[in-house]
Amino acid sequence: MKYLSYIFCVLLLLGLVLSCKKDSGPEPVRELQEQAPKDDEALVSYLQTHFYNYEEFDEDPDNYKIEISIDTIADDNIDKTPLWDQVQTKTIELTDRNDNKVPNKIYFLEVREGVGEKPSRMDSTFVTYKGTLLNRKVFDSRELPLWFDLTDVIRGFREFLPELKAGDHTLNNDGTYDLDNYGQGMFFIPSALGYYAQNLLSIPKYSPLVFSVALHKVNPADHDNDGILSINEDPDGDGNPFNDDTDEDRIPNYRDSDDDGDGTLTKKEYDRDGDDVPDDDDNDGIPDYLDQDNT
Repeated sequence: MKYLSYIFCVLLLLGLVLSCKKDSGPEPVRELQEQAPKDDEALVSYLQTHFYNYEEFDEDPDNYKIEISIDTIADDNIDKTPLWDQVQTKTIELTDRNDNKVPNKIYFLEVREGVGEKPSRMDSTFVTYKGTLLNRKVFDSRELPLWFDLTDVIRGFREFLPELKAGDHTLNNDGTYDLDNYGQGMFFIPSALGYYAQNLLSIPKYSPLVFSVALHKVNPADHDNDGILSINEDPDGDGNPFNDDTDEDRIPNYRDSDDDGDGTLTKKEYDRDGDDVPDDDDNDGIPDYLDQDNT
């Protein structure tokens, strides 16, 4: 019996050793410089081999019940125009872990322009959408509109929405409303502008993504209620309000009610005389609401 117990312990220890060898820990995050070209190659291949239902939109341009759909160019569809011949591109530079600038391309298509205002990348938008993988598997969709704060969504979504215009709506007698004349489009993004290495249930790591979107309404955002639209809280003028933190309190200006940290709220310092020009009482070239020396 002791001998059998000894054999069992040896086998157990051997199993533990082997399992430890197999479990080498979590997969290291891929380098962006290596992943970006792979994603772009996959997107280009997809765009060259797929088309959207452009003929339906051409035949009935005023029918806003038509939804964007995508199919493969093959068999009866062999003569369709590929998405590759219709999309536009935008390049977004991302910084990798080694501070290298890595270009990532967004491909996008404006199917309908819309008639209203275009959102900024910081605004709140009323949208319907569908998101798919390159194998056309749907991972998320919304048939009834909902409000999206563009500061809280993936980068690709935030970069594309300003390409569209909002629509209008008609209020019905029963309290419902009809949405009309809205912008519709698609965008195709590399994984770095989506979820990259995040381990999500319905989206595998490093997945390029495809979205179709309809933009119904836009609400210009002032996240900290300081009287300055969030898109304008960009003192360094680089077009990115996310990296502006004047008082270095780890709260970006667009969410900070006291941008310079001097104890006086931004909305009280911004324009005391009401001339729509930021005040600069000491004439040092720094507006009072960004100047800790002027309260």
